[in-house]
Amino acid sequence: MRFTSTDDYVATEDLTVAVNAAVTLERPLLVKGEPGTGKTELARQVATSLGLPMIEWHVKSTTRAQQGLYEYDAVSRLRDSQLGEERVHDVTNYIRQGKLWQAFAAEERTVLLIDEIDKADIEFPNDLLQELDRMEFHVYETGETIRARHRPVVVITSNNEKELPDAFLRRCFFHYIRFPDMATMKKIVEVHHPGIKEALLTAALTQFYEVRERPGLKKKPSTSEVLDWLKLLLAEDLTAEDLRATGPSALPRLHGALLKNEQDVHLFERLAFMSRSGR
Repeated sequence: MRFTSTDDYVATEDLTVAVNAAVTLERPLLVKGEPGTGKTELARQVATSLGLPMIEWHVKSTTRAQQGLYEYDAVSRLRDSQLGEERVHDVTNYIRQGKLWQAFAAEERTVLLIDEIDKADIEFPNDLLQELDRMEFHVYETGETIRARHRPVVVITSNNEKELPDAFLRRCFFHYIRFPDMATMKKIVEVHHPGIKEALLTAALTQFYEVRERPGLKKKPSTSEVLDWLKLLLAEDLTAEDLRATGPSALPRLHGALLKNEQDVHLFERLAFMSRSGR
């Protein structure tokens, strides 16, 4: 089983090596990088490339590790017992499988995505150490042990919002997705907007990278945002000359796709004013 780029996803050589190393080692692949660099999409493309089904667990600030294993609905069981329901005698009627249980119980190997693990409480990764390491867990309400029938390919993403515990990091294969350079970005754009004119693409990406590198920018636009921007440029039938006419310090055309807060918009407005005043 070897991961490679797909028709819908451009994987750099170092990313391809990282994915295949994690698969070979049977370790979770921990992927970090700027928001919008394709971390979540990577897991989906790993599943596509390897021909495996996918299970997605999207972590929130309120998510607990136990929810990934199973949840026991004691309240519903109590209510049913008061109503004299027959189903109350079988505790399994009140146990809901979590995403890890689903991956462990699957009849074939799966790709398990644990998305944005750093959103949860700091103890969340530690609470999953044993389960991810041993590929098993105990269900106390039934007394059974759930063991993985096939070890899933685990992809864990993080936006680096908080540090992850060392004990957790030791059990992972780590890869940081660097922001794509111009050549790689052109390949990514070609996947999403095939046949785009070279002049327009070069002018747009040149302006995009100028925006990203602008000193004082609060939020740098990401890969997903430049793809949206290009979609708008194509829809408006703008040309390379239209983009060059705005100048490097002016607000980009359709800038709402790239700049996502008022501070950054004001930054470019001030730069444009200073540029006009200096003439």
